[in-house]
Amino acid sequence: MVAFLVPHTQPIENTELRSNPGNPAIVMSDVQFAWRPEGGPVLDIPHLEILRGQHVFFAGPSGSGKSSLLGLLAGVSVPQAGQIRVLGQRLEKMGGSERDRFRADHMGVIFQMFNLIPYLTVVENVTLPCRFSRRRYEQAHSNGGLTVEAVRLLSRLGISDPLLNRPVTELSVGQQQRVAAARALIGSPEIVIADEPTSALDADHRHAFLQLLFEECRNAQSTLVFVSHDTSLSHLFDQTVALSKINRAGSAISMDARRES
Repeated sequence: MVAFLVPHTQPIENTELRSNPGNPAIVMSDVQFAWRPEGGPVLDIPHLEILRGQHVFFAGPSGSGKSSLLGLLAGVSVPQAGQIRVLGQRLEKMGGSERDRFRADHMGVIFQMFNLIPYLTVVENVTLPCRFSRRRYEQAHSNGGLTVEAVRLLSRLGISDPLLNRPVTELSVGQQQRVAAARALIGSPEIVIADEPTSALDADHRHAFLQLLFEECRNAQSTLVFVSHDTSLSHLFDQTVALSKINRAGSAISMDARRES
């Protein structure tokens, strides 16, 4: 029996969205965001729409606002102006705890800094989202159980015994990045957000990761939002968006550049 770590609320039903790829998964309208009001906006996006099940590659140099954009889409940050609608829900209208629950149920996020829990084992880190979301727990359980599903994802990424039950702090940076990827994919989230997810991977492991990422997203009809400096990957995606083309704030220097460096 899994003890859920947050109060359970009924997940928002997205049956129509999952079955109809023509529905938008993400819509941003007249969004402005600034880290500091006196510094001016780092993002000023009049309109952005991503369809359900679409795989989108966002390109841009450091300081262009890529990580800021992902923070807004994941509900980690909220804009000073505009609307962000994800799976039909207005993120900017939600409180912090409500956004946390929504993210836990519906999003898998591969953070640039991994955000693994150092005192948990590799498998425990991967299954952690299922302790915050009944929806993802039930989905992973239907695939054979939490541990079975975690081991399946990790093995596809080249991580197996004796590493599975070791603390993540004993892994290399590249191995930790693969653990973060498996954690984002467990439980078939409807949206997968990836912030520079291949930055620490060699060519072989990058290929294995991308193969698994696209396969899992395709099988779950998940929407994939992928940010990377490596534009050689862009041809693998349904659409490539240059952030400079949609961000009227232009080059967001200093604060965002430091966050993405």
